Amino acid sequence: MKVLMFGWEFPPYTTGGLGTHCYNLTRALSGRNVKVTFVMPKVSGGVSHNFVKIVHADDAKFIEIASGLTPYVSSIAGHYTPGKEGASSLYGSDFFEKVNQYTECASVAVMKEECDVIHCHDWMTFPAGIRVKKDKGKPLVITVHSTEYDRNPVSPNQWISHIEWEGMYNADRIIAVSEYMKARIIERFKVPASKIEIVYNAVEASEYAGSRLRFGTGEKIVLFLGRLALQKGPDYFLRAAKLVIEKEKKTRFIIVGTGNMLPELIDQCIELGISENVIFAGYQESIKEYYKMADVYVMPSVSEPFGITALEAIASGTPVIISKQSGVSELIMHCLKVDFWDVKEMANKILGVLRYAPLKREMEMNSYAEISNINWDVIAEKTVKVYASVGV
Repeated sequence: MKVLMFGWEFPPYTTGGLGTHCYNLTRALSGRNVKVTFVMPKVSGGVSHNFVKIVHADDAKFIEIASGLTPYVSSIAGHYTPGKEGASSLYGSDFFEKVNQYTECASVAVMKEECDVIHCHDWMTFPAGIRVKKDKGKPLVITVHSTEYDRNPVSPNQWISHIEWEGMYNADRIIAVSEYMKARIIERFKVPASKIEIVYNAVEASEYAGSRLRFGTGEKIVLFLGRLALQKGPDYFLRAAKLVIEKEKKTRFIIVGTGNMLPELIDQCIELGISENVIFAGYQESIKEYYKMADVYVMPSVSEPFGITALEAIASGTPVIISKQSGVSELIMHCLKVDFWDVKEMANKILGVLRYAPLKREMEMNSYAEISNINWDVIAEKTVKVYASVGV
């Protein structure tokens, strides 16, 4: 089977969970004799408009398109307003032109590529997938990892939402990463439930094995890891931190990630009087050490279609507190769950894990057992079944 797959990030060019998903899915599919040609934007090198680079690897073929497509600009503060122009303040200058450039170049670059099915990940690749579907007459499968309503709950951009709708309308089958995501697709885009299949994310637990890290300072470590944006709830994390520090002063809150909310969050720390207890670690290529040093990982997302980081933390031996507004909460039972907005309850749960060693040990042991069968080989098998459902 040959799969022509479109994505906008793949290691080492990655900003979050989608890159992790694409890498592990591609690798697992290759183990099932599925040949993947992965089409992605090349974001560096100062290449010309029509530049296309083809890279052959053991498990896949990569076609890199010179579009300069780099989402989620982290250096711009504030939130954008509805409308195509306003959205550029979050996604970066000339972002939508770069999306169009990616679509044009990618469509031309794959003209001679043979495939049995086209598979697109998230909205930036949908226009290219739709065009190639029409050119080749092959079925189109899309995976919806997140929607504009999830990423920007206050002011979703209608231009992006329309592209998402076009992708869902033209797709022969839609993969949602959770029941939570499926319900939102049906509600927001009026897609028939019969068109949507649920395929969760996964984790390779062995990749996060190793000894825990301790520094002998006597401080407890509470970890947040993710994009600093409204969707991820870092502001609620800080409000809960304030309440925890009032009860447990020797607690350190580490925030790993970048995003447009960073200046606002620094100001919030100062206003709350907790600056001495909070570390902004920025973007980190290696996150495993942070999981291993944390006493508890908190994922307070406002709207999280899945949440791979929770699985990574569990695989690292760290107990997790996760938002009820997340897809991963459907999979993991041995964790603590809280509404993202309930900062008092979030603080109580953090204190519970920090103060009561038996609770912490039970969470670590039982949640790790839960993820033992949640691996990428299983996800690849389910994905191949989706391909088969469209006649491949």
